[in-house]
Amino acid sequence: MSVLRSGSPHRPARSLATVTGALLTLLALLLALPATAGATAVRRAPEPAHPGQDWAGSQIAKHEGTAAGIGTPPAGSLASSVEGVDVSSHNGNVAWSTLWNSGVRFAYVKATESTSYTNPYFAQQYNGSYNAGMIRGGYHFATPNTSSGAAQANYFVDHGGGWSKDGKTLPGALDMEYNPYGATCYGLSAAGLVNWMKDWFATYKARTGRDAVIYTSTSWWKQCTGNSSAFGAINPLWVPRYGSSVGELPAGWGFHTIWQYTSTGPTVGDHNRFNGAMDRLQALANG
Repeated sequence: MSVLRSGSPHRPARSLATVTGALLTLLALLLALPATAGATAVRRAPEPAHPGQDWAGSQIAKHEGTAAGIGTPPAGSLASSVEGVDVSSHNGNVAWSTLWNSGVRFAYVKATESTSYTNPYFAQQYNGSYNAGMIRGGYHFATPNTSSGAAQANYFVDHGGGWSKDGKTLPGALDMEYNPYGATCYGLSAAGLVNWMKDWFATYKARTGRDAVIYTSTSWWKQCTGNSSAFGAINPLWVPRYGSSVGELPAGWGFHTIWQYTSTGPTVGDHNRFNGAMDRLQALANG
């Protein structure tokens, strides 16, 4: 009768099979890990459910309130500033001739939101303001939790947010404000939001050659970016504050370029003042 000894060739065969099976199991687990991590990294919020209700300042008044006397133009000479408006789909067809006759000389028009929405009134508003004689530009309402900064910048440029050196087109603007759909800061860290904006701005400049304007309030900026000073030297500031003065500015900016001073002005609601005379506004358009 044969006796199975430690040196028998049968035991190594069984051990090899066991080790091989264990290694294959471990390999399968390791291969699964990157896929799981990747799925977590790219998880995004749903596309905006009511983008027609989101415009520059729509969330500012809700979260920050409005000051007494809102709707009256700020003090100061019109010779050193230029009156403007901003509009979106909630304004419908805009009476541009009425605004021109009242002294309005520039306009920003909402073009897009996330990568799924375009303003259905964009043509009437963007072309209408131009035809009335105004300098105009498009803006994008950011939703940083739905897609990357680059994706949203490309979508914006492809749907009305481009730029041309015709003397009548302002650089595009990025609207960064309170999230209409949930967490104030879109569920991102301060660093995450800053990086998202850097991605957006870099992509926009690569596509158009221009540094975009940023629309944001000081309160939101402090809360959600840690009062980052990363953009003040490059991106012109369009700041909302509904009252008699522009107030404190976000870190990095020594002055504002555009001030949205009311959400209840004549004809369209949102009225702005450019911080400079007409020749400086024309210079901003020309790049």
